Amino acid sequence: MIQSMTGYGKTVVQLPQKKVTIELKSLNSKNLDLNVRIPIIYKEKELDIRKLLSKELVRGKIEFSIYIEVTGEETTTKINKEIVNSYIDQLREIAVTSPENTLEIAMRLPDSLKMEREELDEEEWKSISKGIQDAIFELVNYRKDEGKALEDDFKERVKSIQQLSERVMDLDEERLSYVREKLKKAVDELKEDIDQNRFEQELIYYLEKLDITEEKVRLKNHLQYFLETLNSTTSNGKKLGFISQEIGREINTTGSKSNYAPMQKIVVQMKDELEKIKEQLLNVL
Repeated sequence: MIQSMTGYGKTVVQLPQKKVTIELKSLNSKNLDLNVRIPIIYKEKELDIRKLLSKELVRGKIEFSIYIEVTGEETTTKINKEIVNSYIDQLREIAVTSPENTLEIAMRLPDSLKMEREELDEEEWKSISKGIQDAIFELVNYRKDEGKALEDDFKERVKSIQQLSERVMDLDEERLSYVREKLKKAVDELKEDIDQNRFEQELIYYLEKLDITEEKVRLKNHLQYFLETLNSTTSNGKKLGFISQEIGREINTTGSKSNYAPMQKIVVQMKDELEKIKEQLLNVL
């Protein structure tokens, strides 16, 4: 079953003093492109987070964020009393202002507030870690749902190419007759005597060059292989991309050999269906 690289997952972990929101976004990318934004308190866990995301999400442009909202009375910002008192004493020496104004000015000066480094609580991290797993699970389910829609679209377009290929073969006998008559007419217009046996030999050789039976067989096999890969247990967008290139090669060869306008029109339709498949494959994991 294929997965899309587009996905979204979000979980909220409620802790005694804070609310932690974990958010995951995923877009298509040739490789894994991780962007991790987390508060400083959890920085020591960043490597573990990256390893987990790499293992579970495999590929795509991934944005991972953790946001903290303090809900209790806990705070890591403290007033630096010694420095503030020193500022107040100095301000009183150079200007006469009310105590309220002096304090307001002092609080705006450098180092009036100090940040106390918060230590990571391992029990708290266990809850957050579970929240990360839940967000990943939600994103993967989103990818699977998107992948199912893509899979249905691919099957319809492959079916369309198969039907168009049959129409091409239905025109093959008519095409060869057209080419034969066209060449005979061109020779007749030369008004020269020719060896009919030699002409027939050359004509057969030329028509063999235009034969598209092998292209039809290979195209059929490639389309079948595409569907088998589509139904496999793992999502492999790169492999499907390689198969689509082979499908395109057979369609292009058929078009170059056709030399018949009605057949070339059908080949153009096949190319159009294949291009739509290739566009969508860019978003398959």
